[in-house]
Amino acid sequence: MKRNGLFQRTSTHAILVCSSALLWVSAPVLADMRPFSVDSDYLFGDWGGYRSKLKDDGVDFQVNYTMESAANLAGGYHSSTTARYTDQWTFGTTLDLEKLLNWDDTQFQLTITSRSGRDLTPYINDPRTGGLSSLEEVWGRGQTWRLTQFWVNKGLFNHLVEIKAGRLTTGEDFDTTDNKFQNLSLGSGQPGNMRGDRWFNWPVAQWGGRLKINFTPEVFLQVGFYNQSPGNYNTSNGFRLDTSPTLGNLVPAELVWQPAFGPDKLPGNYRIGAFYSSVHGDNYSSYHDGGYHDKNHAYGGWLLLEQQLTATGGDNKRGLDLKLQAVMNDHQTSKMDNYQAIAMTWKGPTESRSQDEIGLGASRIHVNKSYGQMQRTANHEHGISDYNNPGYLPIQRGSEYNFELYYNAHVTNWLNLRPNLQYVVSPGAVSQVRNAFIGGLSANINF
Repeated sequence: MKRNGLFQRTSTHAILVCSSALLWVSAPVLADMRPFSVDSDYLFGDWGGYRSKLKDDGVDFQVNYTMESAANLAGGYHSSTTARYTDQWTFGTTLDLEKLLNWDDTQFQLTITSRSGRDLTPYINDPRTGGLSSLEEVWGRGQTWRLTQFWVNKGLFNHLVEIKAGRLTTGEDFDTTDNKFQNLSLGSGQPGNMRGDRWFNWPVAQWGGRLKINFTPEVFLQVGFYNQSPGNYNTSNGFRLDTSPTLGNLVPAELVWQPAFGPDKLPGNYRIGAFYSSVHGDNYSSYHDGGYHDKNHAYGGWLLLEQQLTATGGDNKRGLDLKLQAVMNDHQTSKMDNYQAIAMTWKGPTESRSQDEIGLGASRIHVNKSYGQMQRTANHEHGISDYNNPGYLPIQRGSEYNFELYYNAHVTNWLNLRPNLQYVVSPGAVSQVRNAFIGGLSANINF
């Protein structure tokens, strides 16, 4: 393993982040939107007011850089301390076509992403099985450039109905929640994290559409339809626009209630949904004689309950927030058949740090018993029973547990730094792998 090159790359990125912070400190504290101003939403400022004018006229640009680093402090499959660094660039443009072309209640979104770097997760898990989550959520789905969003959203009947179509990511609309956790199992779009072979989250796009019916300003029902092609995974197909080979379609449906309670208007986000995939997948319980003998469609459901519980001094941008999540998958084709998580965030912990945030979360990912039985059958058929034999397939049974504590420092309106600690119990749900203690640091910069 070439550790020198790794740490040189990590150091280079760390220097860039620290340099940005130092430039902010050295800049005068201004009340305008000049570059590096603490009041500016963007590192490069408001372009002399031109950027705000463009947004008012219907053209909004997004340029964002996110980095995540993680180091194995103790435990895991490998005993040596290992560090990994990964990042993502996002370049987006939102067009208000009502302002630009007089198309009533119509928006267009174009987003291109680039991911690079390496993930620490494989180093704490048995490489023969891999893990169930990821220690660095911005890693994955191919470290490459992608056309992540290319869609039009149209409102009809005074915004009673919305139709969205184009190149979409499923998780941008379904099971969505605000998230600053670095561990993937504590974030948004968990049906896709538990069934990544069917449900494509950011940054993987596919052709599809979503129909949304707004019953009231607080309650809506939405149904999606997404083409499923394995070619969307390929790193060389980040800008592919064809649908071949098409294996089937994913159809999620979700009922959402987003109330605001009490005089402080404490926001809530309550979602219940289900999905069905017409793609045939291996039935794990049918495994024998070296192969699967039955195939089935996939289905599952999810629940998201999120509520801000308190407001500080009447300010609902500060206070305590509670989030509960759950996913259930079928027992025929799913490796991870159920998942639960709980998270609490405290926004604005002190008057002087009113935009900082503290987060604490825990998740449980359970392995389908049929999947573990398939592994036992494979070992028996190969005549291997010793865990230390390279040909042995480690048995994944029970659950993996992930815990994370973070502090998000709102350094400026364009820079957030977030140190975190993670603890993984039974990585990969393999009993022979030691629990892992992870230290991490992430940063987010808006340009």
